[in-house]
Amino acid sequence: MAHRDVVLDALAFRRPAYVPWAIGLNVDCAERLRRHLGSDDLSEFLDDHFLTVGAEVGLFEPAGPGRVRDGYGVTWDRTVDPDIGTPCDWPIKRPADLDAYEWPEVPEAVFADAAKALAAHPGRFRRYAIGFSLYERAWTMRGMAEFMMDMVERSGFVDALLDAIVEHNLAQITRALDLDIDCVHFGDDYGMQTGLQMGAPLWRRFILPRLERMFAPVRAAGKAVSMHSCGRVQEVFDDLVAIGLNLFNPFQPEVMDVFDLLPAYRGRLAFHGGMSIQKTLPFGSADDVREMAGRLIDAGRDGGYVFSPSHSVPRDVPPANLVAMMEVLKAQPGRAEA
Repeated sequence: MAHRDVVLDALAFRRPAYVPWAIGLNVDCAERLRRHLGSDDLSEFLDDHFLTVGAEVGLFEPAGPGRVRDGYGVTWDRTVDPDIGTPCDWPIKRPADLDAYEWPEVPEAVFADAAKALAAHPGRFRRYAIGFSLYERAWTMRGMAEFMMDMVERSGFVDALLDAIVEHNLAQITRALDLDIDCVHFGDDYGMQTGLQMGAPLWRRFILPRLERMFAPVRAAGKAVSMHSCGRVQEVFDDLVAIGLNLFNPFQPEVMDVFDLLPAYRGRLAFHGGMSIQKTLPFGSADDVREMAGRLIDAGRDGGYVFSPSHSVPRDVPPANLVAMMEVLKAQPGRAEA
């Protein structure tokens, strides 16, 4: 059985041959793991069940020492975080700047490269990712403090900016649905460790109806919808299910009880994540990692679950813990036969 079929069974809440997985590593972690394994190619070791294509968080070009600029005109400082960085300059400094803003086209190369990757990996679950799909795109273009104040004081401007982002994304979704994909993935962080950054009323006012507009063509095409948001956001899970979400990531164990939520939502919402990158992976022993990986696999055996760390694995995770995690995943009964 192909990796793709195992994932599709899990998302359909059928008991898969084994619990599938998807593993992301940040730049520093991947380099440490390569040195530990003595190999430049991690693909066989990770045996990832997902293939992600698309521009994801955006295309970047150099913008000075330690800085890059994305296609939306946002400058990012990467001196501390080399993976994405921190916005340090943005194009919409005043609400009036939106009127003159020119939205970038997604380069044709993104879709051409996606088609090539899909053709090269027919056995993997295939998702087209739109990173920074709404709220994050808005605040990076406007500045976080400014955009948060806009949500309270300038609702008309917020509506106009978010609607423009939706239209921009819908054009990309239309192109993506012409590709041979299984899923469209939306990345957008709404949560802190304690709850929604903007609170549920503002989230439902500004975010929910626009997510519904973006999810609708994906569901109409018979494809799955997956979504990422860090933080304590379970108070809006039912809202997300109602508008068509199939798979939620990262299933963060520090802020939600993953072992309660899996059975509570089985049949309605699948989860992707669950292995802590804040506690177990960086600070646990190899035996701690094996024990938690086993518990998550047991909880997900009946479907509705894709094993994964709760975010891209950071640099402070010992390579030996990743080896222990992969040993448990690969030793699952049914994997060899699948």
